[in-house]
Amino acid sequence: MTATLLLAAVLIGGLLAVQASANLQLTAAVGTPYGGATVQLWFAVVLLAVLAAATGSLGALASITTVPGWYLLGGLASPLYITSAILLFPRLGALAAGGLFVTGQVLASILIDLFGLFGTPVRPLGLGVVIGAVAVLAGITAVVRGPRRQERSAPGWLVLGVLAGAALPVQGAVNARLRAAMVEPLAVALVSFVVAAMTITVVLAVLLLTRRTPRPQLTGVRAMPWWGWLGGACAAAYVTGTFLLIPAIGAAVTVALTVTGQQLAAAAVDARGWFRLPRRAITTPRLAGLALLVTGSVLVQLS
Repeated sequence: MTATLLLAAVLIGGLLAVQASANLQLTAAVGTPYGGATVQLWFAVVLLAVLAAATGSLGALASITTVPGWYLLGGLASPLYITSAILLFPRLGALAAGGLFVTGQVLASILIDLFGLFGTPVRPLGLGVVIGAVAVLAGITAVVRGPRRQERSAPGWLVLGVLAGAALPVQGAVNARLRAAMVEPLAVALVSFVVAAMTITVVLAVLLLTRRTPRPQLTGVRAMPWWGWLGGACAAAYVTGTFLLIPAIGAAVTVALTVTGQQLAAAAVDARGWFRLPRRAITTPRLAGLALLVTGSVLVQLS
């Protein structure tokens, strides 16, 4: 059973790479990344609502009125992460974008543990954490550097990737507080995605009013490949899966294995050109960077 749960954690981490890749098709069909993110998040809300109703978890929503307001803010991370992935995957490739997300996740998780942010227990900065953080930084440097100078990217995109990744541990810490109050993981995931969907809808409306993004065109969705809808399903499965795995195998092991799965899946997407993304060679330096990223993240989480 334990081996099955460990494998499930790796597979669930791989869903993040699939989610971002599939979302590019939805974005192309809708005509705007913000519109694509909006459609994807509301699709995830519908899926989670159906699952919560089928499992009898909707009753837990009644306790939402008794929790502090900031417990509901975990969902704000999802629009940032999803939109960033839509913008970064075609520009940097799945492996580099995923590596930036992992770097942000690791650095943010260190800060959360070090200072006991969001009600988490304080965790001292040990040698393993320091070595792991250095390995992560060295790894992302190797991964982001393309085999040719013209493939290197503007610093702004790199910063966006790190910030988007950093939002995920914050979301997890905040959602953990919400789960302690609501108990039911599906209800917590539903609340998180409703907040996310409402947030990106407001952002889209503001951008439309200020004419900073094209109007979404849903007619293109009919010509989209069926797997273009996988983004919403992967997002819902990832959030729900991590909620279920953490009590069973622990938070540190869950994060370490999901990060590993995320990077392995991103490397496969780049190397094979899956989901209609351009192929990007996995050179020896980038492969070494991938190994450093995975090793560093595991050290940080398990030290």
